[in-house]
Amino acid sequence: MLLWSVAEMSILMHACTLVLKVLTLPLQLLELLGLYRHYKRIAPTLMYYINPYNNRMNKTKHELFDELTHFTPRGGPLRILEVGCGTGANFEHYPTGSKITCTDPNPHFKDYLQKSMDKNDHLVYENFVVAAGEDLRVVEDNSVDVVVCTLVLCSVKNTAKVIQEAKRVLRPEGAFFFLEHVAADPSTWIYFFQHVFQPF
Repeated sequence: MLLWSVAEMSILMHACTLVLKVLTLPLQLLELLGLYRHYKRIAPTLMYYINPYNNRMNKTKHELFDELTHFTPRGGPLRILEVGCGTGANFEHYPTGSKITCTDPNPHFKDYLQKSMDKNDHLVYENFVVAAGEDLRVVEDNSVDVVVCTLVLCSVKNTAKVIQEAKRVLRPEGAFFFLEHVAADPSTWIYFFQHVFQPF
């Protein structure tokens, strides 16, 4: 069995990261030239049709979102703001009658989001806002019962600002539901590959 010291793993991890950055240099150049933005048009299609991760997370999401009904106000429907909604993969887990406002920085998700809304007609679709999680100024203070953010915080530029915005838009005693990737144990190969592929 091959055993690596922490120092050896660290050196190997940094070397692999450097190799990966060199190999992806053409992509970085495309980004600098403004040509990589076309990926924003392709990403929603890929996520809608080729995303096995959502199927694997269904049970976890069901357990997480089962608690949403506890935040439904008396005399009104549950108002949910989903930050980084993508294609609407969480909709099937939301309680019947919930009013949904969705935000995503990529405007090209809107068509796929509408398909998800059509499939989940137990919800009331209020609005789709093209906005990053760090800047939700189009959403009023204290205006939602729940903020949902799944697998988004790992990709934002300022996690603290996203959380600050979530607190601002939540009504008193509202709730922030999130599900995120986490770093593996540093002694594992999973940790190694998480850090090698971190730029992506």
